[in-house]
Amino acid sequence: MMEIDEDKIDDAVLALLYLSLDRDGRAWKSFDWDAMNRLHEKGFIGNPVSMAKSVWLTEDGIARSERLFCELFATAP
Repeated sequence: MMEIDEDKIDDAVLALLYLSLDRDGRAWKSFDWDAMNRLHEKGFIGNPVSMAKSVWLTEDGIARSERLFCELFATAP
C-alpha cells in the first residue's frame, strides 16, 4: 500500500481554495474535512467547523494559495 503525503494533499486543497476565493478572503469549503482541519491547524484558514458553507483564509493562506495555484495549475505564457 502506498503512503500518502498529507502535506501535498493540503497544498493541493489550499491551491484549489483559491478558485473560489472572494474579495473578502472567503472560499467554499467543500473539501475533505481532515485536510481542512490540518489547514486550520497550520494557520492558513479559519476554523472550518461551522454552519457556514465557506471558510476565510488568513493573509498567509491567501498568499500561499495563490502561489500554489500558479505552481500547480498555471501554464507557461
